[in-house]
Amino acid sequence: MRLHVGCAMWTHAPWQRRFLPHPLAPQERLRAYATWCNAVEGNTTFYAVPARDTVETWALQTDPEFRFVLKLPKSITHERRLGDVGAEVRTFLGAIEPLGPRAHALWIQLPAAFAPADVEVLAGFLRRLPPSYRYAVEVRHRAFFEDGRSARLLERALASVGAEWIPFDTTTLFQSPPTTDMERDAWTKKPRVARRTVALTDRPIVRYLGRDSTDETIEGWRGWVGRVAEWLREGRSPTVFIHTPDNADALLLARRFHDDVRARLPEVEPLPEPARAPAEPPTLF
Repeated sequence: MRLHVGCAMWTHAPWQRRFLPHPLAPQERLRAYATWCNAVEGNTTFYAVPARDTVETWALQTDPEFRFVLKLPKSITHERRLGDVGAEVRTFLGAIEPLGPRAHALWIQLPAAFAPADVEVLAGFLRRLPPSYRYAVEVRHRAFFEDGRSARLLERALASVGAEWIPFDTTTLFQSPPTTDMERDAWTKKPRVARRTVALTDRPIVRYLGRDSTDETIEGWRGWVGRVAEWLREGRSPTVFIHTPDNADALLLARRFHDDVRARLPEVEPLPEPARAPAEPPTLF
């Protein structure tokens, strides 16, 4: 029984020297991160398709069980809005091919303007994708979270091809006014939608955004600990990504979430101890 946890990136300035060795050569940074977490969001692929030899280094730095959830380029999802993108999709798939099984899911993040009326466009796009990959979709239009008919319409489209719906849970962020500059920035940029806790497949993916306060972040994920434990009991294999506005403690928090689930389900396989932890291990408290 294995739970995968991770962060939005594998290198972050506040982690240097505090959690991860510094300096590190580029071809060693992911390897160091992978001693802390066993999954990572591939946000950089939204902005540019990586070179194939770069992706080969990602594969060399991680075990086959490590999970990448890779975002499709914005040229596909936001600029062309899933239309006439065959060449772009083939280029992207060719670039990430060296990851092999590490490419856990391809993440289709759609703009807030993507509405229920556009679901058939998404359904056609998903049907044209090669079945050799798993796909997961993130939507931000409020109708999908507030109107049951719209939610069911999207669920049927995803279920028809075995795709997952990725919830981005920002409810903890928005439960009280921001108190830091990074929280204020997140308030202007992050989607404010209802929490969704339904899994469509055997491999649910959750993105959780807390606060810059560790205590508030942990308190806000209590419900997710129970839901993830329930999924594991059902034989599902979830992946959970932990965010905070500044992400300064995200590495520790991801491991803390894993520990909280293991406290309910001791049979969950533990994460390895970080291979390169500082001499005095950092603490959340």
